[in-house]
Amino acid sequence: MRTIEQIEKEQVSMINFAKQDVLSDPQAIKLRMADLHRSQTLGNLLQTKVRLTFRSIDEQVYEVHTTVWAVGSDFVVLKGGVTIPIRSILRVE
Repeated sequence: MRTIEQIEKEQVSMINFAKQDVLSDPQAIKLRMADLHRSQTLGNLLQTKVRLTFRSIDEQVYEVHTTVWAVGSDFVVLKGGVTIPIRSILRVE
């Protein structure tokens, strides 16, 4: 497995994402959504940052430490309007 590359949220827009979900377990997908909604609440109420770990189309794993402002059905919106497809997120911490 490749190492996790730490990046700034401004660099996320330069990454290409795969069309398929990085998670295959339905329970893990459900947990990811619960974690994302919790991170949105923390971000909006307390301006608390979380670590989002996600995978690009070339299978490189990245981590960004940021505030989640909104969670949609397909994308997460970070501070500054940067988006990440939910299907690419491996974990939320």
